[in-house]
Amino acid sequence: MKVPAAHQVLAVLGYLARQAGPVPAAAITRDLELPRSTTYQLLTTLAESGYVVHLADERRYSLGVAAYELGTGYVRQAPLQRIARVPLGRLVDRTGDTAHLAVLHGREVVYVIEERAPGRPPLVTDVGVRLPAHLTASGRAMLAALPAAQIRALFPQPDAFVTRNDSGPRSLSALRRLLVETRRRGYAVEDGEVTPGFVSVAVAVLDHARYP
Repeated sequence: MKVPAAHQVLAVLGYLARQAGPVPAAAITRDLELPRSTTYQLLTTLAESGYVVHLADERRYSLGVAAYELGTGYVRQAPLQRIARVPLGRLVDRTGDTAHLAVLHGREVVYVIEERAPGRPPLVTDVGVRLPAHLTASGRAMLAALPAAQIRALFPQPDAFVTRNDSGPRSLSALRRLLVETRRRGYAVEDGEVTPGFVSVAVAVLDHARYP
């Protein structure tokens, strides 16, 4: 059973989380296609519970301390790590190679788990390391699962394409060709573009909304 009010609350919180700074209520109403009265009712309730802060002088809204506590609770509980560590360990046992779990953060990937195979050397992709998504197998696998409009938004200008070891796509068209090939193949490949002499393969794990 769907609860419209709950969906609207989550939509407002998600919208505020994606903004670079505080926003007016009118922007929330417009972008989420909510009735004006509904927007103000939701914002008032969220402000009373601490999830939203009303900046009266600016006539804008931003996330509150309760939202921060919610986010830090996620970090403390480390649900991705809890869910993924066992299957990742099984993958290492089956292949004899080191395995990682990474998440997409803007134009970068962040490595959150490393399961190193016995006897294998340490890699640059340690836990907490960030690398350009378009250069890594993990990043390419996740980018290939995103809609074309989101790829354009992530890489709007040529200077978004940093290189490493003088390799990797350097334009949106080159990245698109690489992602088309990744989707056709069913997995992503990176050969010496992060560390010379090392090859990586990756697949994207999709959530309930088909987002990597």
